[in-house]
This record gives sequence, C-alpha cells and structure tokens, in this order.
Amino acid sequence: MEFDPFLLARLQFAANISFHILFPTITIGLCWVLFYFRLRYTISGDKAWEYAYFFWVKIFALSFALGVVSGITMSFQFGTNWPGFMEKAGNIAGPLLGYEVLTAFFLEASFLGIMLFGKNRVSNRLHLTSCALVAVGTSFSAFWILSLNSWMQTPTGFRLEDGVFYVDSWWTVIFNPSFPYRLAHMFNASLLTAAFLIMGVSAWRAMRKVDGPATWKVMRTGALMAAVLAPLQVWIGDLHGLNTLEHQPAKIAAMEGVWETESNVPLTLFGFPDEEERTTHMALKVPGLGSLILTHEWDGELKGLNDFDGDHPPVAPVFWAFRVMVGMGVLMVLVGWWAAWRLFRRRDENRDAQIWLLRALSVMTFAGWVAVLAGWYVTEIGRQPWIVSGLLRTSEVVADHSSATVMGTLLGYVLLYVFLLVSYIAALRYMATKPARSLSLTPQQRAMKAEQADDEQAEGEV
Repeated sequence: MEFDPFLLARLQFAANISFHILFPTITIGLCWVLFYFRLRYTISGDKAWEYAYFFWVKIFALSFALGVVSGITMSFQFGTNWPGFMEKAGNIAGPLLGYEVLTAFFLEASFLGIMLFGKNRVSNRLHLTSCALVAVGTSFSAFWILSLNSWMQTPTGFRLEDGVFYVDSWWTVIFNPSFPYRLAHMFNASLLTAAFLIMGVSAWRAMRKVDGPATWKVMRTGALMAAVLAPLQVWIGDLHGLNTLEHQPAKIAAMEGVWETESNVPLTLFGFPDEEERTTHMALKVPGLGSLILTHEWDGELKGLNDFDGDHPPVAPVFWAFRVMVGMGVLMVLVGWWAAWRLFRRRDENRDAQIWLLRALSVMTFAGWVAVLAGWYVTEIGRQPWIVSGLLRTSEVVADHSSATVMGTLLGYVLLYVFLLVSYIAALRYMATKPARSLSLTPQQRAMKAEQADDEQAEGEV
C-alpha cells in the first residue's frame, strides 16, 4: 500500500515536535524553580534548599540535553522536508531563529557549566547569578520560538512579493496579535509542568521512604505553584480563546464541533465529529453555554465549519485534543488545591494519612506533558491546511520525496524517540529512589540508615 508522502512528512514533523516539546516544557519552568531553591538557601542558609537544588539540577541537566539535541534534529526538517517554507518565509523565520541563538543559546552556553558544576568553585553569589541567567536564557528561547509560531498563526508586519514574504515592521512581526496570549499560556504551562513534576517525584520518594526534609519542602513548593498557576492558566486560556475566535474562527469551530453558523450555540461536552455527514454524533450539549464561554455573550454568534468551504482543519483531532487539554487542566486545578490544602493545613500530619494524596501526585507527575501535547495539537493541527494562516498552504512547501524515503526516516525517528523517552523516565525513577541525606544525622548514622534500608529492601524482595 502506497502512503501519501505529504501525510508522512507531516507525521514525521509531528513526531519530532511532540518529543522535543516535552523537554523545554520542563526546563523553562524548572530552571526558575531551581533559582528559587538557590535563592531560598542564600537568604536562609537552610541546607535543605541547597540539597533540593542539587537533586533537581541533575534532572534539569538531563532534560536540557534531550531538549537541545531533539531541537537541532527538528530544525533540520525545515530543509529536508519543508524547503518551500524557508524559500518563501525564510526572511522572517530565519532571523527569528537566529535571535534565539544570539540571546538564549549564548546565555545558556556561557553559564550552564557554572550552574551545574560551580559548587565550591565559584562564590555563592556567582552561582546564584548563573542560575538566574540560564533561567532568563530558557525564557528567551521560548520568546523567539513562540513569536515565530504565533506569526505563522496570525501573520502581520509583512508584504508579499512574488510569493515571498518580506518584513515591513519587525515590531509588528514579533508582537503579532496572538503572541502575548500564546507566550503567557506556554510559559505558565511550563511552570505548571515543573510544579507537578517536582510534586510527583517528591511524592514517590515519600512513598518509598527515601525522603528527607528537602523532599517535603519541594513538595509544598510545587503544591503552592499548582494551586495558584492552574486556575491562572484557565483565565489565560480564556483570553487566548477570545483572540483565536477573532483571528482563527475555523480553529474554534473545529474545537467545538460547530458546523452551522448560529447564535446561542450550545457547549458540546462529548461527541463524535463526522466530517462526511457534517455533524457530531451522540453529542452531549449544554444549551447556550458555548456562546457564553467562547464569546462572553449568551447570544454570541459562532461561525460554523460549513462556511469555510473546506479551508478548515481536520475536525476530530482538534475536537478531541481540546477536550483532553481542558480535562487535564481541570484535574490539575483540583489536585493542586487538594495538595495545597493537605500539605499546608497541618505540616506535622502523619504521612500515612496522606497516602492517597501521595498516590495522586505520583500519578500526576507528567500531567503537564499530557496537557501541553494536547494544547500543541490543537494549535498546530488547528492551523491546517495553512502553514502561514490564510496565505501559504502546507501542501505548497513540502519536499518532493518518495513515500518510502519519508516512511523509513519516520520509523527511525519514532523508534529512537521511544527508546530515549523510556530511558529518560527510567533515569528519573532511578534518581527518585536514591535515599536522601538526612540533615540531622552524622555520616556514620547515615551509613547505618542506608544499610538498614538495603536490608529492608532485600527482605522485601525475598
């Protein structure tokens, strides 16, 4: 059976970006958390915060390395699979990617080594400053990448000459209409991903009884972040939705499965979109709520998919990805509030009474990954059939490769990424099961405690 090389090229890029985005999502937020740990140690002198920093900086380094190498691979695909994009939009995409190198990469490359290996080699002030500059660098990276992606969604500040994009105003290109909302939404998502990661790993350590004083400080930090940032993400998402309705109404119609243009649109909670019959089967709807949420008016009008004459994204993937994102977001709000209530209500509460919370946090360790991936699928699939919305079709810029060539590289990427992802999670699990150093024990007592733990583990295995 012959596969469409265009579809295979899209799947290959989707596989690359799906793997790549997992790691910047962690490192952007986690680096600011590390800066907070280091700052707390600097201010208080509490060794627990320093131990927390050096435990989590290892996870940051591993995540950062995978993010860099997968990002380089992804950028190669602009030349191998999508050369028409750089031919037509390279005057805009090239400089924006270059600005990322000049700002983000230079900061990270200059100070990452000090951040990772500077203990006892530089002063604490320089160590703290290096951590802050790496955090700024990761944020700059998100700034430029999201600026380019947002321009592809809502292009402004350009002119077209013979099918090629030229810049009229860099300010308008960079700060295009959807950029502020996308940047805020993604940056907050990164902090939330880091919050649930540090809570989940800490909960796992507590259940395995390898926790120390720093473990619970980290868990409370994550709980406070989640309790504040999860509802904030709902608000940012609402603003982003209003912006998307204004500039990309076809995407909103696909997200909600709205086929006909109408007012007082119901909210579809569940259903099965059918593009052939132009309807949503088994739809569970709440009357009028769709217009209220999406337009902030009870009788607000939404443009239906039938009005876009085929120039709308594939409905089912966008429809379901949006529900996964929203469902995971609501779950993160509830778990974040629950964790904050339990962990701050009584700090000396017996850990056995918190076992259900610890299990829930452990299960939610990678909740941020699920939400971010679903959100990116809504964003990227929802832009189709355009690579630059309304101006340049994705089918116009794909390379002329055979299906066998693209299929071979696609399978190679998928197998490699599955191996790397499994290895990454296994490495996290290994680091999470290493016993913490107790701050109140002498080295001899720590050794005795470690031997006792080994004996208990051996008895359990027997």
